[in-house]
Amino acid sequence: MKQLDILKAICIGTAIITLTNSVSAATNTSTDRPNPPRLPAEAGRVNIIYILLDEWGYFEWSKMGHPILETPNIDQLASEGMRFTQFLAGANVCAPTRSTLMTGQHTGHTTVRGPGCLRADDVTIANNLKDAGYATGGFGKWGLGEPGTTGVPEKHGFDTFFGYYNQKHAHTYYPNYLIRNSKKVPLEGNTGNLLTGEINSHDLIYADSLRFIRENEDRPFFAYLPWTPPHGHWGMPLDDPAWQKYKDKQWDSSNQKGKQDAQMYAAMVEMVDRQIGDIMALLKELEIDHNTIIFLSGDNGGRPYFANEKHPHGFLAPNLNPKTGERFRGGKGNFYEGGVRVPFIVRWPGRIEAGSVSDYLGYFPDIMPTIAEIAGAIPRKDSDGISIVPTLLGAEKAGREQEQHKYLYWENKNSIALRMKNWKTISPEKGAPFELYDLSRDIEELNDVAAQHPEIIEKMKRYAKEAHTPVLLGKVLDASLGFKGHNRN
Repeated sequence: MKQLDILKAICIGTAIITLTNSVSAATNTSTDRPNPPRLPAEAGRVNIIYILLDEWGYFEWSKMGHPILETPNIDQLASEGMRFTQFLAGANVCAPTRSTLMTGQHTGHTTVRGPGCLRADDVTIANNLKDAGYATGGFGKWGLGEPGTTGVPEKHGFDTFFGYYNQKHAHTYYPNYLIRNSKKVPLEGNTGNLLTGEINSHDLIYADSLRFIRENEDRPFFAYLPWTPPHGHWGMPLDDPAWQKYKDKQWDSSNQKGKQDAQMYAAMVEMVDRQIGDIMALLKELEIDHNTIIFLSGDNGGRPYFANEKHPHGFLAPNLNPKTGERFRGGKGNFYEGGVRVPFIVRWPGRIEAGSVSDYLGYFPDIMPTIAEIAGAIPRKDSDGISIVPTLLGAEKAGREQEQHKYLYWENKNSIALRMKNWKTISPEKGAPFELYDLSRDIEELNDVAAQHPEIIEKMKRYAKEAHTPVLLGKVLDASLGFKGHNRN
């Protein structure tokens, strides 16, 4: 059976679960910050699409001057919306950054700060929107709880979630199965080979993303699209136009002769760009483009893949500014700027000024209160985020000036970082002294000025102590449902 026929067979008959209007008691947690005002009623019920691309780097698109990658649809999204220069990831690796996005809490408060799953009482963006009457669908990489745990997406506000629940499972495009609402969807013909097979998983996830939008064109919907490309074991259908463009490129992109991983990575970026263009075209076809807001971002900082002596920052150089030669220090896995700087674009025709650029300093916890305000929903009151609606729409339309963060906070088991305006402090290893950088003068974080500003270090240390709470993980409810050997079985 051809892949397209299999795709259709798998996708036919997907049901959209009837929404409820019950409000989770977990949204009543106390906080000092009041709920943000809702937009005027005449704004209508806006559809919300959030596209999260795995490891997509800050400079890996053509509008930023990338010398190789061509991303006309992403460029158009930015030209028709607002590009943020310093809207930062919630963490430096996949699961915690998704947890901060979904829960609106930074890594000192959110549940998943490493391996683990959400708690049963965790409230997500999808909970907020489902309670407000939205259809809610997720398609791609979840990473916040496997089947049989308290962290599965269908118990956290999603009517349907199709793709990968486990992160390692998500890093191959030819698995033996995907998962829909904790049930296996076998992909017949795939043998467990990481790079080739009969059915490319992203094709199915992409098709489900489009179908969900079509099926809900007449009601408000939230489409969360945490797609895996361009991360993972790089493999895609060899007849894809993006791969056809790059397959014969002779690049000195690896120390391993004959390897074409960089070509495949570039093809994946451009494949996803094409699919984003398809989504924008679909919104116009359905005549809902004017009433749909699209968020597009990376999930954490880029990784300098395919580095060699000639290309020390990686062949595609995700953190290297091609116009200035400045490079964000580090990358995925640490809290230097290279680990948390991500592309972030928001488009809402007629509402957000086309071609605008914002220097607002924010991060993923801000997404929950922002989306809640736009949708007329109730965010969890213990969110660490601030709604950026005044930045998106302007203070006059929002009815207030943009609130600013006192500080931004990140942690993992080995490292801590904080941002306070242009000051950035980081303890890069457990027990290491705090370094301090003035990003207004030193975007590459090369000049540690901690010794010159002990008063700032002390203030940041107090904030770090204030921001951290002990980790409380979710639970395994039925270990028999856990799927083992994701890439092989």
